[in-house]
Amino acid sequence: MHNTSIWQLSVYLFVIFSSLSTIQAQRDTISFEEVKDIKDYGRFRYMEVRGHTGYHLYSGELLDDVISNGYGALEFRYGWQSKDPDKWPSRYNYATYGVGYYSGFVGNPEILGKPNAVFGFVNFPLTNTSRRNVLEIGIALGLTYNLEPYDPESNPENDAIGSPLAAYFNLNFGAAYKMTRELDLVYGIDFTHFSNGRITTPNFGFNMYGLNLGLRYHYNADQKLVDNDVYTNELLQARFESPKSTKSIKLRESSIEIYLAGGTVQNEEDKGTYKRYGVFSGALDYRFKFNSMHAVVAGFDYFWDGSLEAEYPETKDQYLTGLHVGYDFMFGRFAIRLHGGAYLTDDKGKTPSYLRAGFRYDITDWFFAQIAVKTQKISRADWVEFGIGFTPFKW
Repeated sequence: MHNTSIWQLSVYLFVIFSSLSTIQAQRDTISFEEVKDIKDYGRFRYMEVRGHTGYHLYSGELLDDVISNGYGALEFRYGWQSKDPDKWPSRYNYATYGVGYYSGFVGNPEILGKPNAVFGFVNFPLTNTSRRNVLEIGIALGLTYNLEPYDPESNPENDAIGSPLAAYFNLNFGAAYKMTRELDLVYGIDFTHFSNGRITTPNFGFNMYGLNLGLRYHYNADQKLVDNDVYTNELLQARFESPKSTKSIKLRESSIEIYLAGGTVQNEEDKGTYKRYGVFSGALDYRFKFNSMHAVVAGFDYFWDGSLEAEYPETKDQYLTGLHVGYDFMFGRFAIRLHGGAYLTDDKGKTPSYLRAGFRYDITDWFFAQIAVKTQKISRADWVEFGIGFTPFKW
């Protein structure tokens, strides 16, 4: 499928998705007189478009000229505004969340491709939302596609990515300035990362930093149930007027957790082939929750890395152990995790310390799923972990 077709299909899906609630709701009507004085009545949504530009943080050797002009991107988002004081967004200054689509230009498309991405995001206001200008921080995670991977014959210059698919990650710090009843000017600085976590090589990945600027349009999804006339004066609130945030729930909860994860990796000398090795991560953790937002973790790691086979042909020599400590930022059933560790045994050339950065989702109170990246040399991916965990003890 041509890139133009992918773009058109993505836009069509975006428009259809954003219209579903309106189509479903057209069966009913709402009397404006009955609801006009009810504060924050309705379902609050927003649509957003942003442009991105900036430069690459590149640690490879062959692409300096290809990426020297930086990058550019266009991004679309559709967001939900929760207003329930009993739900998790209320404890984070009424955070918003949603889905988005990214289309970027990162350099010569014949070598690097024309990356597109689909993702989910969450946006946390940092200052009083009643002010005209509101600071915010946002995190997005998804899947990048339409990359042009390394090929020893047709694309030998690309030492950044070895797969047409990669993980998409974006961290944005910025602000929203209220210009009108419905419209915000949004701007900020952000960091974007594409990587496949050494599932294939090469895997220097794309690391991009820069500026973004765009518009955010707020609307009330129940307006069409009140009056769909474009000239009507019977208008519902277009944007949510946040009350005071609900305080985080104090827990002081301790637990013991068991985490098991696996994956596959490829060595640099195997790039362009189908040769892979299995990897395993296991952890025994003590976790302490201060409240519904913050937790600390300490534990023991047990690793097996099959890609060490070339230097350590005996399976018994491919195991490593370590200790780690870390921090979890929790929202709803999700947690963003950053753990730092050090090997207790020989690091097998990986350097003595490592990080684990990941996303956790609590399926039940005692069972969770997690995807994470374990690093070597602090910033370079060692492998991607796809794991599950259990909480056998809690007090």
